[in-house]
Amino acid sequence: MAPPSPLPAALLAVCALLAAMALLQGARAQQLSPAYYDESCPHVYDTVRRVIQAARTADPRILASLVRLQFHDCFVNGCDGSLLLDDGPAINSEKNAAPNNNSARGFPVVDDIKAALESACPGVVSCTDIVALAAEVSVELAGGPYWRVLLGRRDGTTANFDAADNLPAPTDTLNVLRQKFADVGLDDTDFVALQGAHTIGRAQCRFFQDRLDNFAGTGQPDPTLDGAYLSALRQSCPAAGAADARLNNLDPATPDAFDNSYYHNLLRNRGLLRSDQVMLSAPDGAAASTAPIVERFAASQADFFRSFATAMIKMGNIAPLTGSMGEVRRNCRVVNRS
Repeated sequence: MAPPSPLPAALLAVCALLAAMALLQGARAQQLSPAYYDESCPHVYDTVRRVIQAARTADPRILASLVRLQFHDCFVNGCDGSLLLDDGPAINSEKNAAPNNNSARGFPVVDDIKAALESACPGVVSCTDIVALAAEVSVELAGGPYWRVLLGRRDGTTANFDAADNLPAPTDTLNVLRQKFADVGLDDTDFVALQGAHTIGRAQCRFFQDRLDNFAGTGQPDPTLDGAYLSALRQSCPAAGAADARLNNLDPATPDAFDNSYYHNLLRNRGLLRSDQVMLSAPDGAAASTAPIVERFAASQADFFRSFATAMIKMGNIAPLTGSMGEVRRNCRVVNRS
């Protein structure tokens, strides 16, 4: 029996094209969209904004805290709301990891937003989308840029304590920080822009105490710290051990306004955290790729705002669960099967 004749090249090309189109259509079906809840929960944005505005009245720090939640969620397993999960029979909560323990905050506000949305649109809006919306609303309320938040993420059903323990840290070197951002698809401009979220918020003394008196084990302060700023920080954080939780403004000039003052501080060697100042002052030419971006954002707030909004959208696209993956949690703190 003769072997079957090969398919004509033209037919093979058509088949390949149809297969590619099917894959593309499937990918598009899974893409996030700012219009995702337009029909199923049309007042989602207004609800998030209303709850955060009320929370801000009682806690001026909450805007910075809610922005930080999205960073700490998306850098671990992608943007899946895993940071929100409490300890459970199969969950070792990321909240207990060193970068989050007694540091990450804002979880009750997320609970309040979820409760309001469950009342209006039961089982529709995911917790990880709430985190993304809360970050944008918080930046905007602090005077920063607006961007259209892509929506349609679903919530994960697991946590990753070990990955949360390796989040970008205030004591990391510049090369380590750049690599951690690159590992999730964020380039140097994204990195420098996202660090600009430190234009609002506070940091505990324990995260920079070593810069004041014993930098890198030298018994001396960090040589990149401005002298007057060093004196002020020593007043705020007298040596009291590694567990000192006293708070200092990340941006001493305009601590609650989302602006480009943070980059002006770096130019004056007044970055509070080592991870801030290294973008400009890292030794041995390590800052060659980041220092010009710092200078650019210091010169133009509009440039910073555009780059920050772009970077937040990119970060929000890190490995989201869509379609039938994951779930929409009824309670952001536990998976539904619990």
